[in-house]
Amino acid sequence: MKTPWVCRWRDEAGVQRKHGFTRKVDADRFRAEIEHKLNTGQYVDPQAGRVTFRVYAERWRESAVHRPNTAIRTKSQLHHHVYPRIGDRPIAAVRFGELQALVTSLPLAPSSVRPVWGTVRAIFKAAMRDRAIGHDPCVGVKLPELPHDEVVPLTLDQVDALAAALPGRYRRLIEADAATGLRQGEMFGLEVRALRVADQELVVDQQVQPAAGREVVVCPVKNRHSRRTVPIGQVGVDIFTAHLKAYPPQEVEVLDTTGKRPVRRKARFIFADEEGGPLHRNTFNDEVLGPARRAAGMPEVTFHDLRHCFASLLIRNGLSPKVVAQMLGHADASRTLKVYAHLWPDDDDRARGAIDEAFRAHRQPPA
Repeated sequence: MKTPWVCRWRDEAGVQRKHGFTRKVDADRFRAEIEHKLNTGQYVDPQAGRVTFRVYAERWRESAVHRPNTAIRTKSQLHHHVYPRIGDRPIAAVRFGELQALVTSLPLAPSSVRPVWGTVRAIFKAAMRDRAIGHDPCVGVKLPELPHDEVVPLTLDQVDALAAALPGRYRRLIEADAATGLRQGEMFGLEVRALRVADQELVVDQQVQPAAGREVVVCPVKNRHSRRTVPIGQVGVDIFTAHLKAYPPQEVEVLDTTGKRPVRRKARFIFADEEGGPLHRNTFNDEVLGPARRAAGMPEVTFHDLRHCFASLLIRNGLSPKVVAQMLGHADASRTLKVYAHLWPDDDDRARGAIDEAFRAHRQPPA
């Protein structure tokens, strides 16, 4: 078909483009739209959107600033769950319906769907910033509802039973986490310098995460709120000092990524494996904690349950949501309340009493 009317323009990179039309009115309208988009920074290169989702996602993944564990998880999510469905589609051609079908078909628990979807959404947002696509097809996609399972904290008897089922070198690790509420990576990343016996406190300023093979890497904590000082009582001090006396820490070389540049340095971790090296989360959970919890009759218990135990002890002793959030390293108390609200004492009776007292005082006849 002849296209006697041709619109020519240069994109933002200076490359000349053209598009033919059979009618002058269509060419004029197209030219006006292109000029407007170029002037307002809304121009989308039609060639950029033809790259497949897989190719664009791999570029995004390789350039993203991810911690080692996050990088491994992101790669696995894309290759196992996303690329088989939309990997070969041009990124500009992916539609809302395809993404909704992707989410609905994921053979994962609702809580596991969200991280996968978060990765997909981040890729499309990056494509919009790069102006490879003109709209966000993620808008409106509905995720499966999360079940409302209330946290049931471990009792101290259960903590003792779990610790007793572990090899000697790891028993006080379990006790220490129930007494401090640290995340698993934070606990494994504690160096001797973090323990301030005289001040009865613990400095949480780093964590260790799994790397390739069975290596670990020292990383910053989860976020700025996770960087904290946790007060520990005499019981906590006794747990740490007894462990250090029984298992003196060895100096090991680690990769530290907490600074501006990764460096290899010497470290002395409070809790270490049988060879004195840093603990690897996957190895510990599979080969140490797994058999112990089965032997203790608690097969569903995870290391994170020790953190719940710590939070429940604080709540039971009357600490406010704000203080509990600070001890746990939460960004704000709303996160703490979302998880532990049911553990705070019921205020129904206090509310009834307050209203009754107000009405009685109001209606009491004057003396």
